[in-house]
Amino acid sequence: MTETPRARATSFEELGALFARLGDPELSKLSVAEFEPRPTDVIITPFGKSGTTWTQQIVHTLRTRGDMDFDDISRVVPWIETSRLLGLDINADQQWLPRVFKSHLSYDKVPKGATYINVIRSPVDAAFSAFKFMEGWYLEPGTVTADEFVGRRDSGYENHFVSWWPHRNDDNVLYLVFEHMKDDLDGTIERIAAFLGIDLDDELRAITLEHSSLPFMQAHKDRFDDAMMRQLSEESILPLGSDSAKVRAGTVGDHGLSADTVAAIMAKWREVVSPATGFDNYETLIESLR
Repeated sequence: MTETPRARATSFEELGALFARLGDPELSKLSVAEFEPRPTDVIITPFGKSGTTWTQQIVHTLRTRGDMDFDDISRVVPWIETSRLLGLDINADQQWLPRVFKSHLSYDKVPKGATYINVIRSPVDAAFSAFKFMEGWYLEPGTVTADEFVGRRDSGYENHFVSWWPHRNDDNVLYLVFEHMKDDLDGTIERIAAFLGIDLDDELRAITLEHSSLPFMQAHKDRFDDAMMRQLSEESILPLGSDSAKVRAGTVGDHGLSADTVAAIMAKWREVVSPATGFDNYETLIESLR
């Protein structure tokens, strides 16, 4: 049998075909179905490219006082939906307490019975960040533009957003704003520690501020770039040597999308998010959360 050549996608259609070859979508459903959450578990639940990795690092640092003895943050803070694909026992005890997981599931689909940290981010910035993440990994650089990627991709951002919005004040949900995290990391760490019931002494505060800073995470970027998923991808569908990073500056409003693409994103916001939240744009909504 002739082996399918390994190559990054050079079109949106090829990108879809690559993902179809990577793994059976039913594995994700099985991973979620077999997960047995405990009341003390913490599940980090932002939409993709909305601060998930950053929040994983903050929480892991708080619960371990700065452990960095891991090759992939998602080995110590597992991604529920990919546990079967990556061969992880999602129900196993973890070395530290509380057990912490990540998920990109909407509220209606996420396993219930745990506590949750949800982070929201500008739909425009999240969309562009998703493109930059794929470019150089699954997408051959220069072959698909950011506008085409964002314009043709039904990301599910809006449905995820409105699913979590009614639960923003639930006792077992900590609802954070990416842009506010950027403005006040120290205050964010305080809120997360208080939510988790962790005593934030001066030493732990300093460690967490350092370990969740952009320079520190960029200096250790190999721990935050999906090493397990990259290995699986390069063993099956992709050439070696991807050039994509999850730890980017995350500068607010720093996107390369056209005015038409931004307008389309905001039209979708007004169609789906505005009726559920009462806010016509993201900026006004997050001001209400200060």
